[in-house]
Amino acid sequence: MASVSCPLQRTFSRPATSRVICPERLWVLSVQRYGRDRGFSLYFPQNISSSDSLYDATLTDGDCRLRVTLDPNLNRLVERNVFRCGAQLRHVSFSPGESVGEEEEEEEGGGGGGGGGGGRRRTYRLVSVEVAGDGGGEGGMEGLTPGVEPERLPWYGAQPDPALTPGPVHLERAQAPSLLPLRARRSCYLPLWNNQDYSGPAWREKPNAEDSDQDVEDVRATVTLAELQEDFLSRKGGATARRGVARGVLVVRVLNKSRVMYYGKSDSNCLCPYKALLEVCDVSGCVCVCVLWNSVCVSWYGRLRPGQVLRTRGFRVKESYDTRDHQEIEISLNSRNPSAEISIVPEFSLSADVRLLCPSYSFCNGKDLLSCPHGNICDVIGLVAFSGRPERIRSEVSVVVCTRLQIVRDSSCCYLTNTTYTQIYCTGSGHHSVMPYRKLRPVRQFVQWLRSVDDRQVLSRAVVGGYFIYPPPPVSLDAFMKNRKGELGLLRGAELKWEAERLQYRERRSFCIQATVTMVTHCRKGMEDQCLVWTDRPAAFSPRLPPSSPRLPPSSPHLSPSSPRLPPSSPHLSPSSPRLPPSSPRLPPSSPRLSPSSPRLPPSSPRLPPSSPRLSPSSPRLPPSSKLSPRLLMLRGGLGLSNGKSPKRRLFSSAGPPRKRLTLGTHPEEENDTEGGLWEASMEFLDDEDDEDDDDDDQAFLTAPSSPVSLLGGCRLGLARVAMETVPLQYCPASREQQAIAVEMQTGEFQDLRCCGGLEDYSPTVSYTQTGHYTLTLRALSDGVMVDAVFLPGSSAASTPSGPSPPHGPSHSDHWFTILTHGGFSAHTPPPAPADLIATASQLSNQRLVCVLEVCLLGGDRLEVVLSRAFPLRD
Repeated sequence: MASVSCPLQRTFSRPATSRVICPERLWVLSVQRYGRDRGFSLYFPQNISSSDSLYDATLTDGDCRLRVTLDPNLNRLVERNVFRCGAQLRHVSFSPGESVGEEEEEEEGGGGGGGGGGGRRRTYRLVSVEVAGDGGGEGGMEGLTPGVEPERLPWYGAQPDPALTPGPVHLERAQAPSLLPLRARRSCYLPLWNNQDYSGPAWREKPNAEDSDQDVEDVRATVTLAELQEDFLSRKGGATARRGVARGVLVVRVLNKSRVMYYGKSDSNCLCPYKALLEVCDVSGCVCVCVLWNSVCVSWYGRLRPGQVLRTRGFRVKESYDTRDHQEIEISLNSRNPSAEISIVPEFSLSADVRLLCPSYSFCNGKDLLSCPHGNICDVIGLVAFSGRPERIRSEVSVVVCTRLQIVRDSSCCYLTNTTYTQIYCTGSGHHSVMPYRKLRPVRQFVQWLRSVDDRQVLSRAVVGGYFIYPPPPVSLDAFMKNRKGELGLLRGAELKWEAERLQYRERRSFCIQATVTMVTHCRKGMEDQCLVWTDRPAAFSPRLPPSSPRLPPSSPHLSPSSPRLPPSSPHLSPSSPRLPPSSPRLPPSSPRLSPSSPRLPPSSPRLPPSSPRLSPSSPRLPPSSKLSPRLLMLRGGLGLSNGKSPKRRLFSSAGPPRKRLTLGTHPEEENDTEGGLWEASMEFLDDEDDEDDDDDDQAFLTAPSSPVSLLGGCRLGLARVAMETVPLQYCPASREQQAIAVEMQTGEFQDLRCCGGLEDYSPTVSYTQTGHYTLTLRALSDGVMVDAVFLPGSSAASTPSGPSPPHGPSHSDHWFTILTHGGFSAHTPPPAPADLIATASQLSNQRLVCVLEVCLLGGDRLEVVLSRAFPLRD
């Protein structure tokens, strides 16, 4: 049991009511997602949420753990990555309830992880909560007692095992609650951010001794696929197939394997709504699709790979849904009606006369891909030199084999995309040494080349994270609009804001608006004190500044580029005076009211000293006799732009000493392995039986060049500063695990958190450092909504030789309209100097543009807006 001083114990020991509130701090240890079922209306009768997902969370007060279900009204906090693993909670309101009985969850054979004793458990629903911090940063456990191991804390309400000696040492081994979803009849949890992957202990990755038929002498098949197909299609209903249930034993080889498919619906109570496709063949030479359904999919998907031989019985024969002529069958393996039996057959157990087709591969190198026709299916092997931001590969630079890829060609580029049977095998996954492709000549040639490559030369050009879009959009407005394929057309500013507020964490969508450019800023991350700025008129120059902006002193002689301060006696603001941020000084009571044309000061700002200048009704415009033309401005350290962090709002900050971060354990393999070499990666392709006769495998290989790469309040979208997630970073081999965690999406499990630095600890790429980024302030023509859009012309794949593909496309002159139309600088000429571009930005003044915006929610209220294309409208 939890100690008497336990905050959760004190909370739930109060008189029973419909709702109890814990006023003390709690921390989130895990967040788990699953699909709702038909029992949703019973658990949440008053809820009108349209979300198909439910979330369970594990909370701790530092003394014990508690599993709860989030009320669906709080789903948005998870979807925006506000309520996340490592978050600190205050004023948590609970409502008691009942979970699904253990005996009900184990129907259909389960297939999921178990836990706990039988019967029903007392569970709690989290109905309201306040999350400390802004919700967009990395997870942490500040304030938790140093040295505490959360995974060893006892469960609230659990009784210690009577077989153990009583004491706090054994509390963590007390009876644990069920590890199954609490408010739906599902056998396992979904990945936190998508439905295409799988997660949890129920999905076993490696076969065990019970999966193999090593002791069976006769593994011959009693029926073939050809016989099953003939009997089924002829409708004879013979001994091999009666009412779809086939009798006999099949021995097949797996040729290809699809990704997991989740088909759960809110009106279904299926425990394991998963399926996966296997392409198999047998001795008859017939090839068909074998479907793994439900708990069979959960139990077997992770253990199967192409090249394995399977022996199965207890299956159904169905008409294939993937063929239009209905002349093919598929084999259905399920846990009931009938119950499928599957085992893995070792190669040495097969008779000499049993000849099964082997998986076929068609590896193509870079030159081969250039001549492959559109739609061709191929396989590739290569060294990953760029891992984009949405990727969640643990080792960012690795040898990767991608099978069953499709070549796509259009007028502007050629690229590879996935198909139904695409599989990816990376270094560290343990697949290379057991896959059939390891002995193929193209693979052995690549491995031999890999051993001769200088690690430092390759790794120095590797790039991690950053904004990147591929294939690039067309370079003409007509072609772009034709490729929209029914997507949203031109939006008003308010419609864009509404669509942005609907985005979920790391969801990116493309939108179009008509706008004009009111300001252009050039900057480099970490050098915000040296920004180049152009504005179309004095009133439009209003860059948003961070909370660290300096206070306006009572005496400032003039406004110089290096000291942007208000003069004590000036009746008007200078045209280069910035709009004041939320933490800027507030005017004293004696100051006149601000007119509609004056810069508004937020109510939470500190006050100005009495000698602050008065703001006239015409501020911040200059009198007619002194109006200025668009001008070039240099912002320096006086603007407070050297912090590098976007505005943040911290809740519940205590006045006590700084909280200590919980020390997290590291994996044993991380302690000494800091230099992952390419030689070690190549060794994964070998097994004990491989010889080293690589003399005839000499071939020249080329190293692929590296790749580039809000605030929703009011009527302005975008960030005041470029986010670190937007900037492409240099790969850091010495801390590759920490960098991978910093780049990847927010984890849902506390065990996956590490005491690693944020993205600010890693350096941007050379290409970004040379060119920096531009921020274009756009004004929507429809309603005047302002958008701060980041523009990365030097990090575009089409504009720099350091992109993931060689320079392509026609060259163009690097002036504003061609740069915006092509989305970047010309790859055939050196990029123009930022000062030259800013000096000519007056070309954009009063020009109507169709702007293509890539909008992504980075977490919390941080909204990334990137300008990928801008097409001028001609009268």
